[in-house]
Amino acid sequence: MRGSRRETAEGVKNMFPQNRNLKVLARNLRKDMTLSETLLWQHLRKGQMLGYRFRRQEIIGNYIMDFFCRKLNLAIEIDGSSHDGKYELDMKRQEEIESLGITILRFGDKDVKKNIDGVLKGIEDWIRSTYPVN
Repeated sequence: MRGSRRETAEGVKNMFPQNRNLKVLARNLRKDMTLSETLLWQHLRKGQMLGYRFRRQEIIGNYIMDFFCRKLNLAIEIDGSSHDGKYELDMKRQEEIESLGITILRFGDKDVKKNIDGVLKGIEDWIRSTYPVN
């Protein structure tokens, strides 16, 4: 596993491990996004979320996060049918990722499809409360 340098909003560089064996899978997931991922990506890409740049299907450790902002150390996960019956695995994964100083925001697949404005507000509220503008 290799690490990659990451810079937070405060400018501090972090090193997150990356399992390079997941590179092809992450690339394929980017090509084959779910409808919910596509809908949310339309609002996160190119710095549209308060000027912060998000990446999709980002490898962190042995996991692939749906969306990740390096400067905020923020991962966003959309829980759809692929997460059904996997609560314990998801919580283990979340604990490992959070042990690296990364916050994970989770949204349901249906929430993204039916209430994208509410999801976007939840993300904005987290950013504004964690990194208030002076």
